[in-house]
Amino acid sequence: MAIHPTAVVDRRAEIHPEAEIGPYAIIEGDVRIGAGTRIEAHAFVGEGTTIGRGCRIHPFAVVGHAPQDLKYRGGVTYTLIGDETVIREHAQIHRGVAPGSSTIVGCRCLIMATAHVGHNSVVGDEVKMANGALLAGHVEVGNGVFMSGNAVAHQFSRIGELVMVGGVARVPHDVPPFMSVVYEQIYGINVVGMRRAGFTREERDEIKRCYRILFRSGLTFPAAIAQVVETVQTAPGRRLAEFLQAPSRRGYMHGPRRTRRLEAPIDQEVS
Repeated sequence: MAIHPTAVVDRRAEIHPEAEIGPYAIIEGDVRIGAGTRIEAHAFVGEGTTIGRGCRIHPFAVVGHAPQDLKYRGGVTYTLIGDETVIREHAQIHRGVAPGSSTIVGCRCLIMATAHVGHNSVVGDEVKMANGALLAGHVEVGNGVFMSGNAVAHQFSRIGELVMVGGVARVPHDVPPFMSVVYEQIYGINVVGMRRAGFTREERDEIKRCYRILFRSGLTFPAAIAQVVETVQTAPGRRLAEFLQAPSRRGYMHGPRRTRRLEAPIDQEVS
């Protein structure tokens, strides 16, 4: 175990012998740090935090500090960070509010500089949050999501699997899986992300059909959801249907509002 002599480490912390703690880092009590994880200079790891294997916490990052919620009264709450996740400079991940609750970040995520994961948020695996991206409390983020720089998500909103959120975009409502968000609207599907993730042409085509039903058919949204549920046949399509049938506290973002100068994108691929 390599712990720099200037680091402040609570004796109750459980640190794997293969982990490293850099100069002036602070590790509070009831913390668990896995093998191969590196906590760099001046990073802060708060009480009740578990960090998996092979993670890297960069200088001045704050992981597991008290939540920014006036309802928090100092109860025991938690932060869980999955294996091989990287948390860059000045990023903040806050622990849960209600006693016994947790904030969760999955495996192989990249939380870039100054990004923020608010209390009780649940972030899936392989999520990328670019510089300045912000999640308010209780946000759910699916696997493979990319949030571009300075994008923000409202409290209790849900962002589905493999969604691409554009730079400076606002996410005030739920975004179904595989969609692309530009500013405050859903604007097509994340075709490039799906292709890179290994989805077949058949699977991508079905998600395109679902997008047209949801956002271009003229149906009411409940009727469009019902049609999607009845027609999907592939595994990604079924996951989309499950997301749409799950409870939503924020409702759903709208699709492109057409004008003569701004038309919805053509969902075609070049083989």
